[in-house]
Amino acid sequence: MSAITSVTIEVSDPMPAAAFYATAFGLGDVVRVRASDAPTAGFRGFTLSLVVAQPSTVDSLVGTALDGGATALKPVEKSFWGYGGVVQTPDGTIVKVASSAKKDTGPVTRQVDDVVLLLGVENVKATKQFYIERGLSVARSFGSKYVEFDTQGSRIKLALYTRRAAAKDAGVDPAGSGSHRLVVNGAAGCFTDPDGFVWEASSV
Repeated sequence: MSAITSVTIEVSDPMPAAAFYATAFGLGDVVRVRASDAPTAGFRGFTLSLVVAQPSTVDSLVGTALDGGATALKPVEKSFWGYGGVVQTPDGTIVKVASSAKKDTGPVTRQVDDVVLLLGVENVKATKQFYIERGLSVARSFGSKYVEFDTQGSRIKLALYTRRAAAKDAGVDPAGSGSHRLVVNGAAGCFTDPDGFVWEASSV
């Protein structure tokens, strides 16, 4: 298993972006930012999912994100799977906040239990094999549709979806081009995967 320590979002203006992520989601150094003017357009091929314990936490996190300038892509609501919504941050990153619970069972908190990096890829089976060869082991796999890697001990979980399915889940058009404006930081080393997602060796 190769741990992911953080992700770096590349933005045009790092200072307000860093302030947004700290205020909206309180993720500390799990989500970092750095300057980049790399061209990008449309869906950038990934989403961040924040998994929380109950609906009030979803409401709180989505509320502060919207107050900070995020745009609602999917309104917060109950679904078959639980309760959640999707926002797009001011820099263009898509963030889903969700809970499997449909009712609160405790006091209101802003605690994020898990952060999941979902990569929308062209060929799930091929990309799955690519990551297996770099030391990641599979926790769950549903053929060519979805893969979740075993990242116990990691601060961030990694999952693969088809690009079209990832875009549909986010509520956006799957079309997009240019840079992902994302760097994955971890113990797996420095490489670029088949879909152009860049990994860099973590300094922690």
